[in-house]
Amino acid sequence: MAEIHLKDISHAYMPEPKGPEDYALKALDHVWQDGGAYALLGPSGCGKTTLLNIISGLLTPSEGAVKFGEQDVTTLDTAHRNIAQVFQFPVIYDTMTVRQNLAFPLRNRGVSAGDIDARVLEVADLLGIIDRLDEKASGLTADAKQIISLGRGLVRRDVNAILFDEPLTVIDPHLKWQLRSKLKALHQQFGFTMIYVTHDQTEALTFADKVVVMNDGEVLQIGTPEELFEKPIHTFVGYFIGSPGMNFLDAKVDGNQAMIAGQSIALTANYADTHNGKTEVGIRPEFLSLHSPDHKTNAGIRVTVQTVEDLGRHRVVKVDAAGTPVTVLVHEDEEVPSGDATLVFDPARTLVYRDSRLVEGVG
Repeated sequence: MAEIHLKDISHAYMPEPKGPEDYALKALDHVWQDGGAYALLGPSGCGKTTLLNIISGLLTPSEGAVKFGEQDVTTLDTAHRNIAQVFQFPVIYDTMTVRQNLAFPLRNRGVSAGDIDARVLEVADLLGIIDRLDEKASGLTADAKQIISLGRGLVRRDVNAILFDEPLTVIDPHLKWQLRSKLKALHQQFGFTMIYVTHDQTEALTFADKVVVMNDGEVLQIGTPEELFEKPIHTFVGYFIGSPGMNFLDAKVDGNQAMIAGQSIALTANYADTHNGKTEVGIRPEFLSLHSPDHKTNAGIRVTVQTVEDLGRHRVVKVDAAGTPVTVLVHEDEEVPSGDATLVFDPARTLVYRDSRLVEGVG
């Protein structure tokens, strides 16, 4: 295993890129810690697979260097990087049994028969497929084949990293949670460096210690699930992480007050005049509350309740705030006003953004 340093890398698929818009992967300098569990998260086409392919050696970056520990591997192919990779669709040999498929990467490296048998049994037990070891792979379903493909990626102990490119796409939905849990347990047990590509935030947040959020070829934020939820540094991160995502409302911010549609709310920090650029306040639906218009509070803004969706333990309430749609999560035992209401912000959870980037207040 090794620390992976992506040193000032970027990539364009065209021969002579003229500006940032021509790059499929914009400038990135980051160290992936040895033994870390990372997820690359973002919508389709955001650059996740490009970044993964640069790490694996399937793609040489247009600029910058890739280092595994002290070794520069920028121009080395995949075979010489000592990694395992699991792709979106199964890569196995149909003519072999499940046992033979799992053993194949070890036999190629001259591992002894006894060690191969022991490791195959260990991985098969982890994946819950011991009773299928002697079945022909050709007779397996697509999701079972992908489980074998996962096993082939996990069977080696000596890899620098294991890379997963949306590996659960073909897995039956009720198995996905179990497999994510098993991959997490494997990481905790053996300490492999794992990098997992997905567009599914549930997969990313439940698997990874650190999540890399990408959009339009740019890494916007790298952080723990808690950091991404509580303090997104870009509006895209706030909206993409969370279900429902973060609310953003146009505002004028001065000092510790924000004006939204001519109404004032309090902030816990002081901000310089933000009249230059596009200024917004961001707050998650969990940290808003709704009250009837005659409630004894002057801390909120006037809104109109439009729809209420009952999800059992809570309700998703859509309100209109002077033309801006806002989502509020209301606990099952709280009342939802009908028609006009007052929307109250938790000041400690209200963040300020200028031109989509988080602004830090003072005090």
